[in-house]
Amino acid sequence: MRKKAFTLVELMLVVIIIGILVAMVVPRMAGRSEQAREGVAKADVDLNIATALKLYELDNGAFPTTDEGLNALLSAPSSTTNWRGPYLEKKPLDPWGRPYQYKSPGTHRTHDYDLFSFGRDGVESSDDVGNWEQE
Repeated sequence: MRKKAFTLVELMLVVIIIGILVAMVVPRMAGRSEQAREGVAKADVDLNIATALKLYELDNGAFPTTDEGLNALLSAPSSTTNWRGPYLEKKPLDPWGRPYQYKSPGTHRTHDYDLFSFGRDGVESSDDVGNWEQE
């Protein structure tokens, strides 16, 4: 009676094949997480938080001031009379764990507001994600 089992050579061959596959896939995946974070920040700036700000404006007749900031979407500022929020469920943080930046009226969009993330490095630089950027 003969036992059926894998030989050491067969097991080593499988490990080598898995190693080759990992070596091919990992370099393609590198950098994708940062690209995904930028996509999330862009969606927040252009859609998610922007929608909450537009609802706030519809209810109150104007966007929150820079001093009121995005906190006005979570709790009613003293300057409002028709606040129907909260417009967001929680304090909006960018994918890097920092608060989004808000200015109203904006520097780039003087007719309404600037909403942006400082990006990966956390300071004003070329990796910032803002609502004034066109793709």
